[in-house]
Amino acid sequence: MKRDLLALSDLTSRDIESILKRAAALKKMQRQGRAHQTLKGKSLGMIFEKSSTRTRVSFEVGMYQLGGQALFLSSNDLQIGRGEPIADTARTLSRYLDGIMIRTFAQSTVEELARHATIPVINGLCDLHHPCQALADLMTIQEQKGNLKGLKLAFIGDGNNVANSLIEASVKTGIHIAVACPPGYEPDAGVIREAKRVVAKTGAALEVVRDPLKAARDADVVYTDVWASMGQEAEHADRIRAFKGYQVNGKLMKAAHQDAIVMHCLPAHRGEEVSAEVIDGERSVVFDEAENRLHTQKAVLEMLLR
Repeated sequence: MKRDLLALSDLTSRDIESILKRAAALKKMQRQGRAHQTLKGKSLGMIFEKSSTRTRVSFEVGMYQLGGQALFLSSNDLQIGRGEPIADTARTLSRYLDGIMIRTFAQSTVEELARHATIPVINGLCDLHHPCQALADLMTIQEQKGNLKGLKLAFIGDGNNVANSLIEASVKTGIHIAVACPPGYEPDAGVIREAKRVVAKTGAALEVVRDPLKAARDADVVYTDVWASMGQEAEHADRIRAFKGYQVNGKLMKAAHQDAIVMHCLPAHRGEEVSAEVIDGERSVVFDEAENRLHTQKAVLEMLLR
């Protein structure tokens, strides 16, 4: 039976643990120059309705390092961009490929693609979820802190797709996550509802607050993301006003633990959601985080395509 990764909720706590363990092994092998071509002869189609740096390069290089190949499929190049039903695209690509990764806008697009595909589908990002980023974040935190359970993660800013997936990842791994956002910019209500059901089983904690300093207090990890995500450019001025006071800067970092790390999924807007001194400072691990997209996604590809 085929498996998909449409959201972090598709993974059990044990799945996440296995992915992180395998990702660490793959990272070690890659750095030592040891061959790990476990997907030799396999092909991944990558559908992009949203442009990308990290997603495209990490998946393409990842498939190459695993011995397979990746095909970049812009929506401008596919018939889906000219009105072909997603169901027909899914059925057609299933005859050619071993897996599909899609980076798009609506979660419903990801779900419809998976519903009609007979091969695994991976959500490379949509407006509701960013599961691959959250897995890379967990790997980075584990590398930096040695463990996940019992840590506190503060997410400051927009309750967007990154926040949603971080919530799902945190509650499944025993992390206390505190999200600080202004009214009207909370994480998805469905994600919050499901997360509250999970925390009782894992010993995690979840809170959504208004005060960034309250969220950051005693945090081991401080995380932020852009205030206006792709497709929200017209809202930029309104969001700048709404998120005033939500910048991750030196003052806010004083509320966190002295050895707290700073995370951001990139690209970053220095001077908006994060100050240059913080994101370029010694506590920042944003490029370790970006690198770990490669390793965790390779582990996911192995899990789904082998």
